[in-house]
Amino acid sequence: MARRIPPRHQNDPWIRVKIKIKKEDTVKVIAGRDKGKTGRVLQVDAEKGKVLVEGVSMVKRHTKPNPQRQIKGGIAERESPIAISNVMVLTSGGVATRIGYRMEGDRRVRIAKKGGEILDKK
Repeated sequence: MARRIPPRHQNDPWIRVKIKIKKEDTVKVIAGRDKGKTGRVLQVDAEKGKVLVEGVSMVKRHTKPNPQRQIKGGIAERESPIAISNVMVLTSGGVATRIGYRMEGDRRVRIAKKGGEILDKK
C-alpha cells in the first residue's frame, strides 16, 4: 500500500526548509561518499533542498555528438546535486560551522556560529 501524504502537504510534496547556504559559498561535505571534500557552491535548489558543489559528487554522463550545438560525444564527468544537510559552510579560516543571523545596522547578515565571523561579502 502506498504511503499517504498528510493533507497539509497534499499539493506540495517537498517540505521546504530554510536555505542558509548561498551560491559562491565555500562548503565542506560532512556526509556521504565524498565526506571531507571542500568546494564552491555552483547552484542551490531550494525546492528540492540540494546544492551543486564544484568537484564533489562527480558522475559520468554519456552524451551523443551534436554538431549543430558544438557538443562532442563521449563520456563526460560532471557534478551531481547533494543534500544541503550533508554540507557545512567554511569560514575564511577553514572552520566548518553552522550559520546564524545578526542585525548590522539596518541589514541582516549571516554569521558563523563558531567564532562569530561575518560570512556575507560587502
